[in-house]
Amino acid sequence: MQHTIRGIDHIGITVPDIEDATRFLTQALGAELIYQSVAPDEKGPDNAAQQKTLRLVPGTVIKSVRMLKLQHGPGIELFEMHGPEQREPPRASDFGLQHFAVYSDDIDAALQRFKAAGGEVFTAPQPLGFPTEKGEGNQFCYGRTPWGSIVEFIAYPSAMPYEQETTLRRWRP
Repeated sequence: MQHTIRGIDHIGITVPDIEDATRFLTQALGAELIYQSVAPDEKGPDNAAQQKTLRLVPGTVIKSVRMLKLQHGPGIELFEMHGPEQREPPRASDFGLQHFAVYSDDIDAALQRFKAAGGEVFTAPQPLGFPTEKGEGNQFCYGRTPWGSIVEFIAYPSAMPYEQETTLRRWRP
């Protein structure tokens, strides 16, 4: 069978204020703004068409859209939308996408940067706990952005036990 998917191109995150979110992701994760699809001061996309395309609640207005990048990996597309029935971000126990993870060679430094930018860190880094992922220095930690999205910080410098069972490998920057 021919593979038609290469990998994740970008993740999309709806934020309450695109300027604040851009500043946070730049300071916290070293993100860089690639381009702006919709500027806050210009007439946005056809909101009626976007409501159909994205299944938005009627009355939602897309104020701004930007594409950012990290050093390695998929892009982060930010959407600032305002409309009726907006809710808080999902909890990890809710259905749907619950977090995105960033790989770090120095989790402690990454967490300090995240906190300094205004993020909340839940715990100190912990050893990866699943038997398939354990290894010397393999660790993770979760935090929350100012608007409520959950970010996992992860590092796995050591081989993982699953690698003994298959030739398939997790993506690593």
